[in-house]
Amino acid sequence: MPVTNSESDKSPWNKGKLVGQKAPLKPPEVWAIRVRLELANRRRDLALFNLAVDSKLRGCDLLRIRVSDVRTGGEIRRGAKILQSKTGNPVQFEVTKCTRNSIEAWCSFSKLQSHDWLFPSRKDRKRHLTTRQYARLVERWVGAIDLPRSSYATHSMRRTKATLIHRKTGNLRAVQLLLGHTKIDSTVRYLGVEVEDALALAESIEL
Repeated sequence: MPVTNSESDKSPWNKGKLVGQKAPLKPPEVWAIRVRLELANRRRDLALFNLAVDSKLRGCDLLRIRVSDVRTGGEIRRGAKILQSKTGNPVQFEVTKCTRNSIEAWCSFSKLQSHDWLFPSRKDRKRHLTTRQYARLVERWVGAIDLPRSSYATHSMRRTKATLIHRKTGNLRAVQLLLGHTKIDSTVRYLGVEVEDALALAESIEL
């Protein structure tokens, strides 16, 4: 049966692309991307990149953030709470100084108001960036520092800080809360924790 135009338009944006667990960024890679975005004076991309790393949000939730979600009385807050579209549950995250500065610079440059999307579409400010556009930006960011684009995607942004926190603390419950997972099993799978990792953590605890 032939596919109609309406059906073909509904094809997933990543159809035909390599899928699977995507790698998180390492701290030197995060800073390398930041430096490139700063040097290129790409205010929006820098604010989006920094907030993606800090918030650990899914792309769909990250792009639906309004200025009022992160700014109060002209000041960028040190933390925020967002309702997840997937679960309907709130998730909290910190907003580091580096991220606050980049968001403030972007809001000031774009003259964004409280009710505006934090990352509006350039064609229509009543709409926010799409997940497809976000995915293209991530590809551009990792490609700029010579990382293999097929190994990274938007979920790399979500996994970056969560993976680092887990490696430093071994606290799966904390990471579960930060990611907004309802089940710890989801966090284990998401981080790619193996049996060997779990045993190593257990052996490091003395009773």
